[in-house]
Amino acid sequence: MELTGTIEEIIFKNDDNGYTVAVLSYMEDKCINYVTITGKLPDIHVGECVKVYGDYTNTKYGEQFAFFDAEITNPVSLDGIKKYLSSGLIKGVGPVTAELIVDKFKSSALEIVEFSPEKLALVRGISKNKALGIHDSFNEIKKMQNSIMFLQKYNISINMAIKIYNTYNDKTIELLKQNPYRLVEDVKGIGFLTADRIAVSMGIQKDSDFRIRAGFIHTMEENSEKLGNTFLYKDMLLKANAKLLGLDLNNYKEKFLIILDGLGNDKTFSCFRNDAGIEIVMTTSHYFTENSVAQKLALLNITSVNDGANVGDEITLFEQINKIKFDLQQKAAIENSIRCGVSVITGGPGTGKTTIIKCIINILEQHGKKVLLMAPTGRASKRLSESTSREAKTIHRGLNVTLRGDHVYYAYNESNPLDADAIIVDEVSMVDVSLMSNLLKAIKKGCKLILVGDKDQLPSVGAGNVLDDILKSELFSVSYLTKIFRQSEKSLIVLNAHAINNGEMPLIDNSSNDFFFEAKEDGEAIKETVIDMVVRRIPNFSKTEPIKIQVLAPLKAGVSGVESLNEQLQAKINPASMKKQEIVLGKYTLREGDKVMQTVNNYDLIWTKQNGNVLEEGCGVFNGDIGYIHKINYSSGETTIWFEDGRECVYTRTDLSELTLAYAITIHKSQGSEFDVVVIPIISGPSLILTRNLIYTAVTRAKNMVVLVGSRKNLRRMVANSYTVQRFTMLKEFLLHANEKLKLIYD
Repeated sequence: MELTGTIEEIIFKNDDNGYTVAVLSYMEDKCINYVTITGKLPDIHVGECVKVYGDYTNTKYGEQFAFFDAEITNPVSLDGIKKYLSSGLIKGVGPVTAELIVDKFKSSALEIVEFSPEKLALVRGISKNKALGIHDSFNEIKKMQNSIMFLQKYNISINMAIKIYNTYNDKTIELLKQNPYRLVEDVKGIGFLTADRIAVSMGIQKDSDFRIRAGFIHTMEENSEKLGNTFLYKDMLLKANAKLLGLDLNNYKEKFLIILDGLGNDKTFSCFRNDAGIEIVMTTSHYFTENSVAQKLALLNITSVNDGANVGDEITLFEQINKIKFDLQQKAAIENSIRCGVSVITGGPGTGKTTIIKCIINILEQHGKKVLLMAPTGRASKRLSESTSREAKTIHRGLNVTLRGDHVYYAYNESNPLDADAIIVDEVSMVDVSLMSNLLKAIKKGCKLILVGDKDQLPSVGAGNVLDDILKSELFSVSYLTKIFRQSEKSLIVLNAHAINNGEMPLIDNSSNDFFFEAKEDGEAIKETVIDMVVRRIPNFSKTEPIKIQVLAPLKAGVSGVESLNEQLQAKINPASMKKQEIVLGKYTLREGDKVMQTVNNYDLIWTKQNGNVLEEGCGVFNGDIGYIHKINYSSGETTIWFEDGRECVYTRTDLSELTLAYAITIHKSQGSEFDVVVIPIISGPSLILTRNLIYTAVTRAKNMVVLVGSRKNLRRMVANSYTVQRFTMLKEFLLHANEKLKLIYD
């Protein structure tokens, strides 16, 4: 059945998916009736008139009208028209102006606004320009609401629908009916599956050129975002796309090749043969990004000026002052970093990387050089700053990243390089090819670049395999640190980390004071033990607050996965209370006091930070940043987050979808971080994921204590599993090409 009436009150609205609970007034038998309606509506306001299609249902809140479809209509009563015009929706119309318009035109008021705006100038206080402005505002709202309601039929969220409308404006419905697959290319965040769902409902054929093209783009993006690849072999791409589309490649290969050629001709893809003569395909963006990284690294290295300074005396003096003794590996690392244009220092925990960095900084500053310290994440930069007693910034912050429209802008770039003679980047294994490209663009000629990290950590979350490709190119000075220095008598963290990295079982007899193993076989028992460790046992043992203990889980899903653990840990550590505000976001709830993590880069968010007597302000919160919910204003949806590096940021209700609970996080998300205490569930699962370098990465995130919970059998499997996912990248090949070309110029 259908009801047509006026929105009198909005009880609840989910700004992300449009789910709305509202009070609707409607006429029946010449009487005004009121009913609570529930369903998905666009950005609707009190006073608007809607027609809803659904049926009455009995709920614990009483009788409600649950609707499955709706459309915006113009109100017909004079009171309804006044209420709609004065709702604040239409620019230039308030209660007084709305009253004057309705008094003048009666029931024709909205028709005048929509079709004869020049007549509005007959109303006192409305000029011709204002009349046109009211007309434009009214029509814009109608078009946007119609477009959003069209998109909501395909389960597209309100926020994404608005983003789509902002891309196509009043042509949204027309363009998408012609080719919904254009969403894949035009609107960031819309994937192939969403576009395909719309297309299928419109009757577009499975072998449509539009669909095949969109499939290629989706396949390339999926491989980049989920697997870190910057290219695919042509044959592999053809097979993957055929599988995605559900088409027989034997029957459609010729058509596939024609469309793939078209993607190359319009510069969406770059298709060529690699040095082995095999046809490969890259997105043009990745082609230029990896080439840019290769050329700039090679140029920095080959044009480096070695002043011939012998730093042996400076190293000796640093040793005397700090009462330490460098071994030959460490001394070579220091000397090479100061001598070369690009150098790499790589080693596991306890091998002295931090002390080496401090010595390099000391010597460079004695030579009058300006040194900048950077790291990929806030936690990593904070740790680097604390260990060196120097300011360290995230790479994003160091480059002063902002968002202009839909484009990310780096204030420091080729036209405005960083004022530095040397840049040291820690945790470089986390740096993806895009971030490295933007960093290199901001480095001036003659500046030294010193890359520090652990080659055995997991690769970057983003596309590329920068550190590995640099090492394999063999073009740069690389110092491999193997000797362990930081190791107290009763500590096992460093020793066991190196044992794992060497494929050996760690010592798990619980004889140390910082490395423990609790044997559990069943998934439910593992989960319950992890929770008990965090909530009760470890706090009693080490006096560490539960919220400061970090659970690192191999998987998101499952009994002992991140999602399940977060739900349980939140209930124990930060339970619901009348004193705490909270907001429900889909499957989980955020409440004041919760530990949360940002899950995507958001360059728009403004933050403030108290630095002594100075209040700093900047923008940008990034994937992996961890903080705590300080305050929630439920009525406005504004939520204040205190991040661990001291930044304070206010999130709107829309931005909250980018946060997730962080009592437990995946091991991948922990890269570059260091936590006082780490608890790791050791579970069974796919061998492609549960690998040696995954457990190695988890263990090396701990500063003071590691607790493993699970079975010895599964731990042994992980340690023995040396499988690493091969990433398809071209950086090594591009580096070798760039170096050969530059040698012709500079030799």
